[in-house]
Amino acid sequence: MDFANRTVIVTGGTGALGRAVVGALLTAGARCRVPYILEAEATSFPHQDNVTLVPGCDLSEEAGVARLYDGLTDLWASIHIAGGFAMGSVPDTDKSAVMHMLNTNFVSCCLCCRAALRGFDAVAGHPGGHPGGRIVNVAARPGIEPRLGAGMAAYAASKAAVAAFTQALAAEVAGRGILVNAIAPSIIDTPANRAAMPNADHEAWPKPEEIAATIAFLASPENKVTTGAVVPVPGRT
Repeated sequence: MDFANRTVIVTGGTGALGRAVVGALLTAGARCRVPYILEAEATSFPHQDNVTLVPGCDLSEEAGVARLYDGLTDLWASIHIAGGFAMGSVPDTDKSAVMHMLNTNFVSCCLCCRAALRGFDAVAGHPGGHPGGRIVNVAARPGIEPRLGAGMAAYAASKAAVAAFTQALAAEVAGRGILVNAIAPSIIDTPANRAAMPNADHEAWPKPEEIAATIAFLASPENKVTTGAVVPVPGRT
């Protein structure tokens, strides 16, 4: 995959999966732009010297998203990994908790997709610019298999919204050369997840680097025909 001279935004790029995605993109020659909120995220980020880090980006707010996307004239792809997870039975999930899941997972994705489309238009209108672009969102297995969302219904619903939005957006921009896809991972093999579930079969979980390879292909120029897909990446679970 050749990302030479192509700019890619990666939200959630400082997280476990995001770091693997940014690493794969940099290896393929991409210029990466990565938002962050906490200073500790930036200082511990292993790729900090090779990317453009953008501070203070609340992606559930239009102002934060604008800070990330404004001024770009060479955007090729936008990858939306940023999100959140919370367990909670329905009786224990109040409106605030529901809105937190929706804002963190769905609203942030929606606003970033909107900004990316405007960024692609800016590139197409720039001298020497190219039409089209790539968007990759992150849903989740409970978002496409809702019965797996018992005990986390608000989270499952927010990720189902990401999956539905991805497919609707792909159809909306199909005639513009913009390909929009999502992945739907199961539990990812990260240190935090291993600590939370020490007795699980960790070897069955998909690894960040394995998922990153799928994301990178969907975002790459080599992906010429796949759009509107929500690709399961469950590992052996």
